[in-house]
Amino acid sequence: MPFDYTTALYRSLQGRSVVITGGASGIGEEMVRAFVSQAARVSFLDIDREGGEALASSTGALFLPCDVTDIPSLRDTLARIESERGSVDVLVNNAGKDDRHDLSEVEPEYWRRALALNLDHQFFATQAVATGMAKRGGGSVLMLGSISWMRGRPGMVGYTTAKAAINGMTRTLARELGASGIRVNCIVPGAILTERQEKLWLTPELNQQFIDLQALKYRLDPSHVAKLALFLASDESSGCTGANFVVDAGLTQN
Repeated sequence: MPFDYTTALYRSLQGRSVVITGGASGIGEEMVRAFVSQAARVSFLDIDREGGEALASSTGALFLPCDVTDIPSLRDTLARIESERGSVDVLVNNAGKDDRHDLSEVEPEYWRRALALNLDHQFFATQAVATGMAKRGGGSVLMLGSISWMRGRPGMVGYTTAKAAINGMTRTLARELGASGIRVNCIVPGAILTERQEKLWLTPELNQQFIDLQALKYRLDPSHVAKLALFLASDESSGCTGANFVVDAGLTQN
């Protein structure tokens, strides 16, 4: 059942230009729906053309096909959004892929691919919109981390390395861009129940394990992340920058 995001309305988001990478499915799709509900002008990028077009049709958001690992294409796409919609007010660096991989089988090409999918584009997308944000007097950039690096999860060292690096990048960019009124924060999701997770590796045993380890005894879904994204993008969080905001139902307390 879709979450009703109109229970909390952020008037500061009305009419603002919001860009979400990896917005065609999972957490990104939910954030597209959340920002559209706030009357923001939402543009989203994804490599999944079919899923992106379907979501655009149902929400009215602008979909632009883009492989975020292709940095020249990413820059061109963001420049097009700025040209057509004005400066980006909110950037959500959501795109990522938590593929599992065995330590002994990782080769340099795979390693670089893991960092490109989960780290590189977050920097270059931020770099691309920062000048326009500064000219407008500020903006909000949201990075997407993961508690997987905090917990030292095995079988995904490329992913956890990238997500750990986002922590340092967030703090540095918050310092570098703060004088221009640009806030940079990182949302750090825990075990979020998505269609991808259910399809690829969720078992009843793993599902129960998450619940047992969490302080809150229910599974989180993408709406829990999207609700925080709305707050951090809005003026209600104007005093927040350079920080990690963990959404994990207390999983990292264990």
